[in-house]
Amino acid sequence: MDIKLSSCFIAVDDHDAALAFYRDVLGLEVRNDVGFEGMRWVTVGSPSQPDVDIVLEPPLADPNASPADREAMAELLAKGLLRGVIFQTDDCDATFERIRAAGGEVLQEPVDQPYGVRDCAFRDPSGNMLRFNQPRRR
Repeated sequence: MDIKLSSCFIAVDDHDAALAFYRDVLGLEVRNDVGFEGMRWVTVGSPSQPDVDIVLEPPLADPNASPADREAMAELLAKGLLRGVIFQTDDCDATFERIRAAGGEVLQEPVDQPYGVRDCAFRDPSGNMLRFNQPRRR
């Protein structure tokens, strides 16, 4: 049996701002853009990983959710309390400089971590923490 990751989801409150970041700053390709019942899902991914999709979705992608639940999710997103993703890069420092130069909100400058990677961290336009790590060379 072979099990692989196919999709992961990131909550965003402004799909156009998210696209400007994920597509234009990070260089991910747009694979799909779908609207349904007043909501929008945009699928992006790395050209080097055609079988892994990142879906930018509403904070609460449920048309039947209560207004109170929608507000609670929006508040969690605004505080940066929803999980983001960890990207791997072959050059953490160059990735950091590119994202910072594009106006990315820096959470952590590149640093060697005791668990074997050099990484940095940013917030996306919706407040999600994104980490970019590079395995240490031996």
